[in-house]
Amino acid sequence: MMTKSIKYILAAGLVCGGLSATMTSCSDVLDEQPRSQFDPTFFTTKTGIEGGLTSLYAHLRYFYGNGYYLNSLETGTDEYTYAQSADGNFKEADLSGMGNLTPSSSVAGGCWGAAFANINTASGIIENGAAAGISDALLAEAYFFRAFDYFILVQTYGGVPLDLGAGELKFNTSTVRTSVRNTVEEVYKKCIFPDLEKAVSDLPDNPRLTGTATKNLARLYLSKAYLTYAWWLENPNKIPTYPECSRNAGDAQSYFQKAYNVAMEAINNPGPYKLQPTFYDVNVATNDRNAEVMLYADHDEDEKFGNGGTGYGWGSGGSPENFAYWMETWNYTEMIAKAASGATINPIQREAVQALGRPWTRMAPIADNFMEGGVWEDAVKAIDSRYDATFTLRYHTNWHRAGNTEPYVIGANGMQVGPDEVYFSWVPESEDSKINYTGADGKLGFGEMPGRPDFVVAVNHISRKKYPINWKLGIYRTDNNGGLGSKVNGGSPRPWNIAKFSELYLIAAEAAVKLNKNDDARNLVNVLRARAGKQTFSQNDNVAVSVDHSAEMVAATPATITIDYILDERSREFWGEGYRWFDLVRTQKWAERATNYRIAGSGYTDKDLESFKRTITAGFYLRPIPQGQIDGLMMSDQDKIDYQNPQYRN
Repeated sequence: MMTKSIKYILAAGLVCGGLSATMTSCSDVLDEQPRSQFDPTFFTTKTGIEGGLTSLYAHLRYFYGNGYYLNSLETGTDEYTYAQSADGNFKEADLSGMGNLTPSSSVAGGCWGAAFANINTASGIIENGAAAGISDALLAEAYFFRAFDYFILVQTYGGVPLDLGAGELKFNTSTVRTSVRNTVEEVYKKCIFPDLEKAVSDLPDNPRLTGTATKNLARLYLSKAYLTYAWWLENPNKIPTYPECSRNAGDAQSYFQKAYNVAMEAINNPGPYKLQPTFYDVNVATNDRNAEVMLYADHDEDEKFGNGGTGYGWGSGGSPENFAYWMETWNYTEMIAKAASGATINPIQREAVQALGRPWTRMAPIADNFMEGGVWEDAVKAIDSRYDATFTLRYHTNWHRAGNTEPYVIGANGMQVGPDEVYFSWVPESEDSKINYTGADGKLGFGEMPGRPDFVVAVNHISRKKYPINWKLGIYRTDNNGGLGSKVNGGSPRPWNIAKFSELYLIAAEAAVKLNKNDDARNLVNVLRARAGKQTFSQNDNVAVSVDHSAEMVAATPATITIDYILDERSREFWGEGYRWFDLVRTQKWAERATNYRIAGSGYTDKDLESFKRTITAGFYLRPIPQGQIDGLMMSDQDKIDYQNPQYRN
C-alpha cells in the first residue's frame, strides 16, 4: 500500500502558461509554491527523480474519485442521467436540453491540467533519470504514465500538443503561452504506442511496491490503445476528428490484431494478477487492492494526508478526495417510520458503510437498464451475481447504531421491522403487478406487497429522486466502532480502482469480434460470465450463500457475439465506474444507445416513467478544451478559436 508516498505532489510542468504548484521536499505537508519557472536541477538527483516517480501515482487522485470527472464519463451515457439534486454540471452533461455543454463548464475540464502536469513530470524523469542512476525499470514507470495520460487526453479531446514548450516530448521548465495541437495519429504513433511498448519491455513482472506499474499493466493499456486507434482508423460512422487529418481505414484490421495479440499475451502471462473467485470479491471493500486490480488511486483513513480531505471528516467535494460515490447515492435518509414508542424516526440513517454513505443525489441510473431488454433485465437478475454485487437493493435499518433503543418500527402492512432488518427494497419489474402503491409510505411513494414487512418499489419506477445506489463505489471505514461512523461525510478512504485484469478478456473479445473470430470472442466473454454465475456471499442480504449459475450463464450467451453484446457485458462488469463514455465513443455507439431514455420524475412520489431525448451530434464525441486554457494563450483571436474543438466554438 502506497499511503505514505502519496503525501506530496510534484506538478513539474505548465502548458500555455499560468501558475502551478510544486513540492520540492519530502515533508508530510503539501507546500504549494506558485512559480512561472521550475528548477531543472531537481530532476538531476536520485532523490528528485524518486519524488517525481511518486508524484506519477499521486496525480491519479486528482481525477479518479472526483465526482465531477465521474459525471463527465457517466452522465449522458446509456447508464446514467442527472438526478433530483443535480446542478448545471450534470444537466449539461446529459445533453437532454437542460443546459449547454460549453468550454466554461466544470465538466468540460476533465483531467486536462492534472494530465499535462504529470506528462511533463514524466518527461523530466525520462530525460534525466539515467544520468541520476535510475534503472530502466524505474524509468519505464515514467514511460507508462506519460502514455497513460496522453491516452486519456487523446480519447477525450482529440489531438493534443506533444510540445509543451521545449520540443515534442521534452521536459519543459518555463512558462509557454503558445501551443500547437498534434493530430490523433501523431499522439498515438509518437508517444502512446512507443512509450507503452517500452514500458512492456522494461517494467518488471511484479510490482516494486504494492500498486506500482508492471509489464502486464502496460500490456493492458497497450492493447486498449491499439483497439481504440483501430476503431478511430475504421471510423464506421464518419465521426470527424480534430485537428483534421486523413486516416487509413485499411490499417484498422492490423491494429485490431495487435490489440488481440497483446491482450491474449497478458491473459496467458498474468504475473501477479488473477481473476477473483466471484464478482463480489473484486469489489467488496474488505478485499481492496486484490490481485484483479492492476492500478488504483490510493487513499487511507488519514483524512488530511492519506485521503487529501479537510482532516475533520467533512468532505470538501474536491480533488484529491475520493468523493465520487456521493454522486450515485440518493437521499435514503429521508425515509421516516413510526417507532414502537410512537415517535417518528429515520429507520435508515447516514452510515459509513459500503451500502450507504453520504447521499448527494446527482446521478441517477436510467430505468430502461433494469427493464425488459435492458442489461439488468429480470432474466439477468435471476442468475447473474453482478446485479447483487453492483447495487444496494435492500436497505437495512440502523437506528440502533445511533444509540436509539427503540425495539422496532412499523413497516409495510403494519408489520414490525427490527434492527438490521430490511425496511425498503427494490424488486424486479415482474413483481410490479403485485405491489399496492396506494396507502403505503406516502412520503417517498413506496408500495407494499402481501405478507412483506419491507416497503418496495419495482425497478421500472426508478426516478431522479430514488434509485439503486452503486454499492461497488461505497465508503468503508474501520473506525466506526459499532456506530454510524463519525466521518461519514468525508471522502472515501478506499482506493479508486482504475484498471482490472478482467478488462483484458473484454478487450480481446472486442478485437476478436472485429477480426471475425466469433468463437474466440464467445469463449473470452464466457470466462467472465461463468465467474458472474458464482456467488458465495449476498451483499444485499448480508449472508453467505452457495450459488452456482455458471452453466446457465454460459448457456445464455448468444451464439454470435456482437459489439453491442460486448458493450452490454462491459456495462455489467464496470457499471458506473467511469468506463462508459470512453466505451461508447470508441465504438461510435453513443448516439445509437443513449439518445432515448426513460426515468420517473424528481418528486417524492413520482413513479411513472417519462421519455427523454438527447441531442448527441458527432461534434460531441470530443470534449471541449477548457476555456481557461484557451484564455491563457498568447495567440491571435482566430488562432484561439481554431484551437478549440469545432462543436464548442463561439
